[in-house]
Amino acid sequence: MDQVSRRGESGQEPASGLFFAEVVIPNKKGLHARASAQFVRCASSFTATVRVTREGHTVGGTSIMGLMMLAAGQGHTILIETEGKEANPALEALIKLVESGFSEEG
Repeated sequence: MDQVSRRGESGQEPASGLFFAEVVIPNKKGLHARASAQFVRCASSFTATVRVTREGHTVGGTSIMGLMMLAAGQGHTILIETEGKEANPALEALIKLVESGFSEEG
């Protein structure tokens, strides 16, 4: 998990607030349609606003098309930001999903 850095607004782990992590896409196909749909399903299950950024382009974490337009391939780094009541658990779940390679081989 050395690819990930997390902090709340104050640099600590508050119960709610703004959390973020940089994660490297490990799977061969990157953030394609199926992976984006899994990401959206996960992000939508929390009471939190989710944003994803790659190379200065930011999209909502609940938009399959937006995520696909980031063109995040294998080895690319994305920044995941979560904010709101369930921001921390949302971020943890999304990190786990991405780091698992969206349960794909390769």
